[in-house]
Amino acid sequence: MGYHHESIAAGIKAIEKLGKENHFIVDTTTDGAAFTEQNLKQYKAVIFLSTTGTVLNAEQKQAFQQYIEYGGGFVGVHAATDTEYGWPWYNRLVGAYFKSHPAQQNAELNIVDKKFIATKHLPSTWNRWDEWYNFKDTHWDSVHVLITINEKSYKGGENGDYHPMSWYHSFDGGRAFYTALGHTDASYSDPLFLGHLLGGILYAMHQKQ
Repeated sequence: MGYHHESIAAGIKAIEKLGKENHFIVDTTTDGAAFTEQNLKQYKAVIFLSTTGTVLNAEQKQAFQQYIEYGGGFVGVHAATDTEYGWPWYNRLVGAYFKSHPAQQNAELNIVDKKFIATKHLPSTWNRWDEWYNFKDTHWDSVHVLITINEKSYKGGENGDYHPMSWYHSFDGGRAFYTALGHTDASYSDPLFLGHLLGGILYAMHQKQ
């Protein structure tokens, strides 16, 4: 119902391709009615691919929360932090809320953890073009940060010297991974980004690292 990212289509194709190459099945939906206790049982992880605004009603929220409590996985991509404002549980799950972003531009990312499945293939300093989010209502003290952005390398950063861009954590019985990257169509044909996304999906699904 809110802003619709054009890159969602490219993202779906990329995730389906990752599934075929890595032996997991991918379903997609834009219908919150799929969020029932029974239906969610068949999935190892749920991906919010640049969702925006309120996407679930009260019953669907309860089903999703129960899914995580029973050990389900969550992957949030880009605008997943621009989603479900006013739902404190979701804010803690995803780790922060979107605040603002400057114009798309190149920036320097620093890989904080080179051992994790979603970042072990990345260069220590990663220069790339994307839409760089500023965050509010952050829970970075309770997540494991993987990537930070150097605000001196671009214009419009508002989180200061410590500005995380990707993280993961165990939460409420399940697992959650988030990356702020992935605004552009080009992201979904970039091997470095796709390896990053795949690692997050595998982590959320409790696959071996």
